[in-house]
Amino acid sequence: MSWREALKPVRMERVALLAPRPRFRDLLVAVADAGSVELDHVDDPAEGEVPAALALRRASKPEGDLVPRLASTEPDLDVLIDARRADLLAGEAELQRRARSAVLRADIAGLAGWSPAAELGALTDRLASLGAAVVPLPSAHCGEPPSLLRAGPVTGSVGPLVETYATVPYADVDPSLLAGLVYVVMFGMMFGDVGHAAMLLGGALLLRSGHPRRLARLRRGWPFLAGAGVAAAVFGALYGEAFGPTGLVPVLWLSPVESPIPLLLAAVGLGALLLAGAYLLGTLNRWREGGPAVALYSATGIAGSAVYLGAALAGGGVVWHIGALVVCGALAAAVGLTLAFTGLVVEAGGGAAGLTQATVELFDIVIRIGSSTVSFARLAAFGLTHGALAALVWEAARGLWRLGPLGMIGAVAVFVIGNAAAFGLEALVAGIQALRLEYYELFSRVFQGEGRPFRPWHIPCADASEFTASLREAP
Repeated sequence: MSWREALKPVRMERVALLAPRPRFRDLLVAVADAGSVELDHVDDPAEGEVPAALALRRASKPEGDLVPRLASTEPDLDVLIDARRADLLAGEAELQRRARSAVLRADIAGLAGWSPAAELGALTDRLASLGAAVVPLPSAHCGEPPSLLRAGPVTGSVGPLVETYATVPYADVDPSLLAGLVYVVMFGMMFGDVGHAAMLLGGALLLRSGHPRRLARLRRGWPFLAGAGVAAAVFGALYGEAFGPTGLVPVLWLSPVESPIPLLLAAVGLGALLLAGAYLLGTLNRWREGGPAVALYSATGIAGSAVYLGAALAGGGVVWHIGALVVCGALAAAVGLTLAFTGLVVEAGGGAAGLTQATVELFDIVIRIGSSTVSFARLAAFGLTHGALAALVWEAARGLWRLGPLGMIGAVAVFVIGNAAAFGLEALVAGIQALRLEYYELFSRVFQGEGRPFRPWHIPCADASEFTASLREAP
């Protein structure tokens, strides 16, 4: 798989599932068991419930409490009731509902849907043995395909970071890897401490091992937690922090407590680079979503990027006293504002009301550029807070250590309890603040709309021997 494919959602194919009417149930069972096709939702035109749903009601088992399953061959519903197989009745009810929405032509029945392109080979082979077929269809007039993000060892751990904010539109770039990297860097800058990073890495290894068991459902997130630990260790080494300013590691760059201003400037500079990347990714997404015209006039596309670039150039010219840079920045910003205003007016529908709305939104764009850049100063602020808390604990422990044996015991207690409290508090704060910056400052420029998630139809088949045995035991 090329790097370009890795930066896009899984490629989807529009398909039709066709079979002779006598084999249509077999097709549905195979598709449901494979769980690789999202079938189109079609309102059931027929009146009344399907027979299996009525049988399930007779079994006095609500569908919401069941995990539906399917029998490989069409069962006798009365036999299933006698065998108390409500799971098979629920599966059969869902299958019958799907069958009623099929398109019928002569002796052929069919349904349409979406499937990952990589799954079509296996599905085609499986259906061919049943006398059924998967037929690829043109997707130009079938609406936007559903989105499915890749679920590798790393992308699977950072995918929820993106999915919690929005479903990535099918046309957009999948930002999961980039978003995960940016998040752990911001977290590490606020949580820079080699000792506390070692605790995070230990937690990641515990998750990977499946312990504690009550957290086993979070196991796939261990690479994400490990990445945060590595980033915190790197910044901890740069800050010279290991459970505070203990001297266990030398200062490779600066001490947050002693050099807050350089740290503040570095945080704002990092924020400016991240915003530039967000505008670049947003421009690419607008182009993929609607073509060059949409990208040109969008506030999160070329127009917004020009405003941001112009503001950056003008600001740099003022700081470094370069008049030509100020002029170039002002021109770029003016062009960007003109393009953005035009796009906003068209989007608002024109007229006096549209002009007013566009003016307000344009003002908001300018204000947000400045406020978003300054907002990244919190990376330094919370990094400084973390360092100050750790230094406070360390100084308190050192003071107690000089008071003799009892003081030494108190020093150990203060050091352990203080670091545990600082670790828990600052990990929570840094995690929330990194998430806030990612969502509000960056993702708001990367995404303009939302896609829809890929939801394949999946009902597993019951084991043939277990199914037969349960029917034999029926009264």
